[in-house]
Amino acid sequence: MINQIPPITRNIIIINVVVFILTYLLNSEMMYQYLAAFYPFSPFFHSWQILTHMFMHGSFMHILFNMLTLYSFGPILERILGDRKYLILYFVSGLGAFFLFNLWNFVEVEQIKTSLQGFSFDLNGYMSGESVAFKGNAQAVLEQKTLVSELQSIISVPMVGASGAIFGVIAAFAVLFPDAEIMIMFIPVPVKVKYVLPVVVIGSVILGVTGNVGGIAHLAHVGGALVGGLLAWYWKKNRFRIN
Repeated sequence: MINQIPPITRNIIIINVVVFILTYLLNSEMMYQYLAAFYPFSPFFHSWQILTHMFMHGSFMHILFNMLTLYSFGPILERILGDRKYLILYFVSGLGAFFLFNLWNFVEVEQIKTSLQGFSFDLNGYMSGESVAFKGNAQAVLEQKTLVSELQSIISVPMVGASGAIFGVIAAFAVLFPDAEIMIMFIPVPVKVKYVLPVVVIGSVILGVTGNVGGIAHLAHVGGALVGGLLAWYWKKNRFRIN
């Protein structure tokens, strides 16, 4: 069965599975520390994480859902687009996911910094590891602690998974085959993909911006879908030769 999958999709799936197994057989904390993608201005960030995070997953269900989705949409696009365009689609979509997710993180970090400066909080000292005292009354101290906790979460919680790249694949499929019908869980009839994708993207934007993320990088999904959709639209519009 695995040999029937086109080579690029097959190898991406194999690499993801191998990395997932190694993460849990070896030192998982170390693997996440070096291969997951931290906020670019975090002390934990390394340049290679921009790519390696696409092969890291947080749970069995996470990797299972991602690989099944790639298995469903990837082979069709790989055969239609050809190896080169398909590779570009996959990895550039993953980069788009990383960029949009961290662009929003940057906005939030700057807002937190501004709020903390209003309390005369020694942010530079705190970021340098110094013991910093909170100033003001009990309410002011509580607000500062909340802001610092939010800042620490952005800096220390990494982004993992192939979801951004896979959303790019799904978006490209929707652009190239808008009238294709797919089955969705809890919906008893097939739905055209051109109707499904906008709903998913809009929902992801709302969840990402409002902070109702539930541990999911919704804006990364949006970034991947935007890049994948735009690439497919460009290739389709300019009538590039599809192998």
